[in-house]
Amino acid sequence: MIVAHGIDIVSVERISRVLEAHGERFLERCFTSEERAVADVPNRDVAAERLAARFAAKEAVLKALGTGLTGGIQWRDVAVVRDVGPPRLELRGRAAAAAATSGITDWQLSLSHAGGLAMASVIGTGSRAKEA
Repeated sequence: MIVAHGIDIVSVERISRVLEAHGERFLERCFTSEERAVADVPNRDVAAERLAARFAAKEAVLKALGTGLTGGIQWRDVAVVRDVGPPRLELRGRAAAAAATSGITDWQLSLSHAGGLAMASVIGTGSRAKEA
């Protein structure tokens, strides 16, 4: 059952400017080491696109959860991982707890970027949480 959906769009230029202004501090605050490794490429534009798509995914998850960055959820509690196959989501810490409370047991993720924009759509599936 679809429990939640979230979507977000991010300007790649915005992420590029934040990287220029805050560099490593921004990367460490918002991205896991795995996410940073995916963006560790010589081409700065490609790096910004990859980070913008992952940032959009984090925002989309927070929208689907209906929490934003409240209740102790941190940016790195939502991670886009890529093993074999398409990218997927891993929730950790407070984000994982919020998903469990909402009855979300699995996530579907779609990332895209074109024309200076990066977007992410996430669908949380599972069973609705029991009413208290």
